[in-house]
Amino acid sequence: MTAAVAPKRLERTRADLSEFLRLRRERLSPVEVGLPAGGRRRTPGLRREEVAALAGVGLAWYTWFEQGRNISVSAGFLDNLARVLKLDDAERRHLYLLAHQRPPSEPGRTWCTVPAQVRRLMDDLPARPAYILNLRWDVVVWNAAADRVFNFSAQAEGRRNLLWMLFADPAMRGLFVDWPAQAPAMLSTFRRDFASAGQAPDVAELVDELECVSPDFKTWWRAHDVHGSCMGLRSLRLESLGELAFEHSTLSVDESRHLRLVVYAPAPDEAKAAAFERWLMSGATTLSKPARGTRD
Repeated sequence: MTAAVAPKRLERTRADLSEFLRLRRERLSPVEVGLPAGGRRRTPGLRREEVAALAGVGLAWYTWFEQGRNISVSAGFLDNLARVLKLDDAERRHLYLLAHQRPPSEPGRTWCTVPAQVRRLMDDLPARPAYILNLRWDVVVWNAAADRVFNFSAQAEGRRNLLWMLFADPAMRGLFVDWPAQAPAMLSTFRRDFASAGQAPDVAELVDELECVSPDFKTWWRAHDVHGSCMGLRSLRLESLGELAFEHSTLSVDESRHLRLVVYAPAPDEAKAAAFERWLMSGATTLSKPARGTRD
């Protein structure tokens, strides 16, 4: 980026910030923020001095900010302003991008609701095992193909967790070819989510429990390895089919709620790909069931 382009881009961003704040201020009435209705106003919405008072800053300082002047603002102020202006999650994120040129840090969330359209998307992949993980790696929704491969529905609700199954379920351990290499690699990607979860007690409890039941988990967890995104090739050992190579990808479904969709597909050169699809279809009663989960 040339020196001439950068100031122009910054100037546009400040103009967008000014317009965004003005429009959001004007859409609110005094009553909506707990102020007296008062008399007739020359302009709609809240006045700048009212926003400044509610956000706990001086009028001159807030005016400069709304005008897009080059002043520094804290995350605390932006959160306060988002509260005063009654911004939703998308608007709050937009405010951060305009003011800080980066999104806000989101609190770790492990409870979630999966949108119905995402469930339908998964059901439209009958030959592609697919499931959704939350920040704790609970398997919150899965399609029939994933259930056939990973047997999620057979797990007790509190144990339908990919990390728990990987380290405490012998059947899952047997499913992964080269488990001693795959398990620590998957664990290292979970460590990033553990950091994102902050002080979420259910995530810390999961780690504590796994350290008690799995020596391998304890050893690898304390190595503090952190790898990149968990995607690529992975070999699975399936009933009556033997070993098959799969490509697996992880896609963000809802970034603010830390939901990710994991999809498996036979590798392009996998000779048993057709046999795998027939094997899936042999579980017709399972495949007739829609994508499902328990934490909706």
